[in-house]
Amino acid sequence: MNFQFMNYTIITSRCKCPHFQHIECCDAFKEFACLYINYINDESTDCLTLMLNNIKLYGGYPVGLFSSYCLLYGKQLSDC
Repeated sequence: MNFQFMNYTIITSRCKCPHFQHIECCDAFKEFACLYINYINDESTDCLTLMLNNIKLYGGYPVGLFSSYCLLYGKQLSDC
């Protein structure tokens, strides 16, 4: 899975700075990420890290915004 060239518009159009609404951001994140849950929950790959880094890069989000609020213990997406 190559997360570098994914279309992150579903997240960037709904999760806007400077006042990130955590519920809206997580809903958008999950709508995107749940399509790839088998890849990002596989701890033998770096898919989750790559995806989070690219979301941060393309959206200009602060470090930890999605991993702190939207993931189970910062490692897995739990409620798709």
